[in-house]
Amino acid sequence: MENDLEKKLEKKLKERFVKAMATYHLIDDGDRILVGLSGGKDSLCLLELLAQRSKILHPRFEVAALHVRMRNIHYESDTSYLQRFCDEQGVRLYVRETSFDASTDRRKTPCFLCSWYRRKELFNLAQELGFNKLAFGHHQDDLIHTTLMNLFNQGRFEAMPVRLKLDKMPLTIIRPLCMIKESDIEAYAACRGYEKQKKVCPYDSGTNRTEMKRLFAEIEARNEEARANIWRAIQGGII
Repeated sequence: MENDLEKKLEKKLKERFVKAMATYHLIDDGDRILVGLSGGKDSLCLLELLAQRSKILHPRFEVAALHVRMRNIHYESDTSYLQRFCDEQGVRLYVRETSFDASTDRRKTPCFLCSWYRRKELFNLAQELGFNKLAFGHHQDDLIHTTLMNLFNQGRFEAMPVRLKLDKMPLTIIRPLCMIKESDIEAYAACRGYEKQKKVCPYDSGTNRTEMKRLFAEIEARNEEARANIWRAIQGGII
């Protein structure tokens, strides 16, 4: 029974992954894609889907992964597990370490600084090794939450872009999980036996994003069409 569920979930995820690739033209022949591999379910799922897709004749592209460890934040994945996971997928894993000093800019939250320094390592390694695209594991829920946060907190209806070509670097950011629900990834991760992170981020609760996730869950519980309606409204502005 579990095997049947896994197959159904895998089929569902692959269909939405391929649809996102085609709809937003995320991958081209000859691409070299670097995945930001945190070790959470989303980035593991993204890496698995990309690695499987890279073995198909068209388009032909290369995939590698980067895991960034933060010296000053107890947000830790088992690097040996990530290495085994990448080996199973036939993907090379790079590991880098960095840190930040929150006291240097008190206007920014630790979450913002942690994310920025992780991305800085991604940008640097991608350019150093000649990758032209960076893939992040943001799913449909992330895009919806970001849009609602921008609307409520900034007064602007703006979504997280699915495909973004950077102006100052020869890099394009892509988010191939944009059409996949978080709950489907959670179920697939359980079926596949993804190992959970050893330590989660200490700032992961009590943030604006956590609160928006809770609020959106309430909205969905009241209106089962809410997700589809919000997604339909933001599709035109996420390319």
